[in-house]
Amino acid sequence: MTDKQKHILESALTLFSENGYSAVSTSLIAKHANVSEGLIFRHFKDKFGLLNHLINDWYDKFESHISTIRSIEKPEQRIQAVMELPFRIDELEFPYWRLVFSIRWQHNELISKYMLTLRDMLELDLNELKYTDVNSEAELIIAYFDGFVSTVLLRNNESLKINLLQTLMKKYV
Repeated sequence: MTDKQKHILESALTLFSENGYSAVSTSLIAKHANVSEGLIFRHFKDKFGLLNHLINDWYDKFESHISTIRSIEKPEQRIQAVMELPFRIDELEFPYWRLVFSIRWQHNELISKYMLTLRDMLELDLNELKYTDVNSEAELIIAYFDGFVSTVLLRNNESLKINLLQTLMKKYV
């Protein structure tokens, strides 16, 4: 990937995460990246191509988190690590997570397959722990996960993050 392509992607990520995908045009991205709009089309086809590339970049980061969690030996500790993940997101990754969570309603097809990875892992762990309604329990944990990611990204308040995580751990661990 060229430096110009990287710069275009950085600009798109910044603008999408700050203003929303729908509110950002390719001409605005080109201006922000100090490149021609034609260069964006040549490298990424269109705005949706940029979005797809950024979602794939996010997924690489997400998969790294999931791989770390999968390496944990005990299923209850893997479940705990999933619940803790929103509180452990590095601030440098915030723009990716903001983008992903902001488009979930309009472009869920782009990320639903990735979230299935999380649900499948949770279902295996819950099954191993002999939960009776594995599907509902996994969906409940994902609902917590979604809510906590949103809280962390929107508020970015360290004491709130600590308090929420402590409360969650008291309740479930």
